[in-house]
Amino acid sequence: MRRRQVEPPAAIGAALGEIFGEPIEQVRVIEYSIYCALHLGAVATTRRNLILLRHSAARFWSDPELILHEYFHVLRQWRNGRLTIGRYLVESLRHGYTDNRFEIEARTFARDHVTELRRRVLHWPSG
Repeated sequence: MRRRQVEPPAAIGAALGEIFGEPIEQVRVIEYSIYCALHLGAVATTRRNLILLRHSAARFWSDPELILHEYFHVLRQWRNGRLTIGRYLVESLRHGYTDNRFEIEARTFARDHVTELRRRVLHWPSG
């Protein structure tokens, strides 16, 4: 298990670009991230143009709802500057993880688009 950057499977990458309406190539995905492991209980964490995974990329690519959730954080929250470490911490301290508005938005987007992602990726890779 070595930390490394991984590319999305072609079908998933194409589908994400269509769903988000913008290129996803600038988003780096790193598997086996020590930084992510330091976030107790997290399977993934994000920063600007970056998704850090606790486990393997194969496990990540097998979970369409998690993929949408994490790409939403990067493309719709970090990229436009709405999400920052400070804002996330304040929001979490005020409302907790579950009721944090950034997490609510990402969960809602993922739930609303998971069927579309599954439809666009006809043969979903197993993890």
